[in-house]
Amino acid sequence: MITTLIAAASLAAAAPAVRSSELAAGPLKGTLVQPIGKTAATVLILPGSGPTDRDGNNPLGVKANSYRLLAEGLAADGVASVRIDKRGLGGSKVAGDPNKVMVADYVADTRAWIAAARAATGARCVWLAGHSEGGLIALASAGEKDVCGLVLLTTGGRPLGQIIREQLRANPANAPVLPQAEAALASLEGGQRADVSAMHPALARGLFNPAVQDFLIDLMRQDPVQLLRGYRGPVLVVSGGRDLQVGKADAAALAAARPGVVAAEFANMNHVLKDAPADRAANLATYADPSLPLAARLAERIAAFVKAPRR
Repeated sequence: MITTLIAAASLAAAAPAVRSSELAAGPLKGTLVQPIGKTAATVLILPGSGPTDRDGNNPLGVKANSYRLLAEGLAADGVASVRIDKRGLGGSKVAGDPNKVMVADYVADTRAWIAAARAATGARCVWLAGHSEGGLIALASAGEKDVCGLVLLTTGGRPLGQIIREQLRANPANAPVLPQAEAALASLEGGQRADVSAMHPALARGLFNPAVQDFLIDLMRQDPVQLLRGYRGPVLVVSGGRDLQVGKADAAALAAARPGVVAAEFANMNHVLKDAPADRAANLATYADPSLPLAARLAERIAAFVKAPRR
């Protein structure tokens, strides 16, 4: 029994000391995670597409807890983080209709979160860590005041329409509806809403739901490479070798956008920031498994980048 108690005490002593608390930016709500003691940097985690919450989960089958795990991993390395519910969702539900947002709205929200994070942590500036679509929002927000730099996590390096088209073509099950999807994408890329009246229900109620088409049009106007070329601060591009949604070409395009961009590829990491098997079905199964840890050394790599001394 004495040995057991000593072992337990040793484990408790080794565990990183962190504290977690609710944080608000006006009607927007999020979670602040801080190391106990000195905070070396502060990171704002910008979530991916759809109804993705502050933990990185959404009701469409993603329960990976990726952002919660990232926040805890960063705190263990002395880095504070704020992870957020997007306007109209979760704790930020009162902030507005989630289907009536544009990129400029998310940029305004990012601005508010930067101010809230600085006030809560005393940081001189805040790093923007955008995951997937959140990476595009980070790029669009890069010119805001008090941004230290960017961490782009499995972020597309091409306009969204090109990425969606590639994703649809990659799945043989989409073959019957691919002509309808291609036509809808062409309309949206041209700035026109797509007619869903004769569209397959899975497309009409899902990807091309009329409620989100204006936002899709706005997203498709954004060119991540051009946005990155216009930003001079430090940038880390993080990619996964087993990402089924964003390919190696996207990371390569971002890394080549301008000199000074740092790239880090994690060979076994997938889109939800977990180490995953090569098999497609097994890879997708990790999306619904919160018990799996974050990809090995991911949090440490990000923490090292944001803590590195710069002139």
